[in-house]
Amino acid sequence: MPAHTPTWDEIHQLAARLGLAAKAAGVQLSSAESCTGGLIAGAITDIAGSSAWFDEAFVTYANAAKMRRLGVSEDNLTEFGAVSEPVVVQMAEGARQQANADLAVATSGIAGPDGGSPDKPVGTVWMAWASAKECESRCFHFTGDRQAVRLQAVFAALTGLLEKIPVDRG
Repeated sequence: MPAHTPTWDEIHQLAARLGLAAKAAGVQLSSAESCTGGLIAGAITDIAGSSAWFDEAFVTYANAAKMRRLGVSEDNLTEFGAVSEPVVVQMAEGARQQANADLAVATSGIAGPDGGSPDKPVGTVWMAWASAKECESRCFHFTGDRQAVRLQAVFAALTGLLEKIPVDRG
């Protein structure tokens, strides 16, 4: 069954819910993006007042930028490739630390139409969400064209952020 590709309106609604939760929890967010090219930050900053909970983002498309801006190790890039769990974890942790954020998301993937391999086909996207306490990562396999893969990745990234915001259950 093909995955649903969210519309920009659905992404906007999710980003608005994320904003309400982040503001209520007093949480600062950040993002480090490769294959999504700033779309996560764009979705967040489409929300009026997002500067209260989102201060800084990183678009590190090239490996050199990942190393320079986020502290990704050259060894991990060489051994595992940019689209890998070790790299995306370092991206998320680097973004969180560089932005002094409470929670950060990172994406690195192959949006297509070229660049895939048998081990990492087009649509493979690694994501990580880092807080001071933990870093969770996950590999997704999205379907569709380049735009569809990127929109699905943005939706998954925002969903993961929303799920990780502490909720006062008092």
